[in-house]
Amino acid sequence: MESWVPLLDIFLNHPTPETEASLWLQQSFTATSSSSSIPITTASFIGLLAKPCNVTVDDSSSSSLTTKTVMFIRTLPDFVQSRILSFLVFEKKRFCARDLCGLARDVLGGGGEVDFWVKRAACNLLDAVSESNHDRISEKQEVDEEFESLPGWLKDSVSSHSDLFLPWLPISRDELNSKNAFVACENENDDDSLSEVGESIEKEFNEVVDETEVDFGRNVHIEREIEDMAVSLRARIMNFESSFKTAGLANEMRQLCSEKGGDSFTVLGLIEPWKTDDETASVLITHFSNASEDELAWPSQILCSVVLPKLLVLEEPASRVLVSATMEYCKIHQKATVYALLLPLILRREGINNPICDVITRILRECLHPAHVSAFCQKLLCGGEDEKRFICLPCHQSLICNELVWTESLFTLFQNIVNHNVHLTLDSVNHIVYQVEKLAERFSKSLKFGNFLLCLVTKCAPLLKSHKLLLIQTVGHTNTIVTKSILSKLATF
Repeated sequence: MESWVPLLDIFLNHPTPETEASLWLQQSFTATSSSSSIPITTASFIGLLAKPCNVTVDDSSSSSLTTKTVMFIRTLPDFVQSRILSFLVFEKKRFCARDLCGLARDVLGGGGEVDFWVKRAACNLLDAVSESNHDRISEKQEVDEEFESLPGWLKDSVSSHSDLFLPWLPISRDELNSKNAFVACENENDDDSLSEVGESIEKEFNEVVDETEVDFGRNVHIEREIEDMAVSLRARIMNFESSFKTAGLANEMRQLCSEKGGDSFTVLGLIEPWKTDDETASVLITHFSNASEDELAWPSQILCSVVLPKLLVLEEPASRVLVSATMEYCKIHQKATVYALLLPLILRREGINNPICDVITRILRECLHPAHVSAFCQKLLCGGEDEKRFICLPCHQSLICNELVWTESLFTLFQNIVNHNVHLTLDSVNHIVYQVEKLAERFSKSLKFGNFLLCLVTKCAPLLKSHKLLLIQTVGHTNTIVTKSILSKLATF
């Protein structure tokens, strides 16, 4: 285990773990073991990750501690698991496809709660392995064509020696060519099970979003009784009398949206909770924070009907009472925060302004892990339409678009993200450089744009070396007090 500590430390602390881990594995590769250490190979690394470990967990059903056997990788922090699985996708050609397939399937189907980003990374690994090995699996080729088999240029050497393959090694040809040493990925159910796991994960992800995503073109009919109750509730909720009474109205909202069979988005659209004052809204949010709700559906509906509309039209700093209640709610419901608050806010049709930028910055810093913020930026900058799907009420759809609107405040937001030691992916950095090149003349005299560039070239230097000449040319179009500092920093690349 001690041999792998440096590699695990890279996944835990390094800003670019994929590249650094690949370099470490290449430099530390040892095919033989000594009395004090195990061999450092790709196979032994997979073996370490899949090694069963006994952990003690709190059994809520019996209120006692129980011992559970899980893979070693599942004992690591969630963001470290996600980084390791992403590294395996990055270096999949150096690993046995069957081993990667088995590890990904075990992570996805091993039981227990799996973090959202870990699940996505495992699904990506499974997809990558499935694509690269589809023909091999479907055609059921022989074991000799598997990862561990001899390459073609060595097979001729094997056939030319009757007893020994390499004269200086005491290994016979039969031992090297033993088909019993390896298990082929030939099970007739492998194709089906591989496909089922990938489809089930993708289906689960889509269902979680689709069940709360509004079909903006439909007319949802609700019963007259529910409509009357919603209108009555709207009138009462606008007249704040006490926190106790407001909490009671929150319970009525919940019952009306679910237990009485009303369509949640239609009912919330009739109640219009976003029109309440900030104190009433904070009481509603705080009350709903104490309830044990679905991880995405109901929390998303609360955020997009109470908080999101207030922030979309924000022109002055948000009130402390509203921000405090929102922060506590977002810490509990992180996934709902991404889909029902962060995405629609950043995709605001007019672009974000300084007050909105301040709120988003606080949410990213205090409610999400830096690794999750990096993944969110990847989704925002490089994702397609499916990955940018957000949740909002139909009446607020006109305030949101599907693409980023680049403003000074948006550059300030990304500067805050980078300064918070969020390690952006290479794809994210490449997209930002592309946007910077396009917008340099438009923001040529903007100090906020210049400060962002200075922060970018300082914090993300390893990922920008290939863009050095382009950035020098781009910065040359700017004229601010930090232009010379940026050029000086680029000269050191």
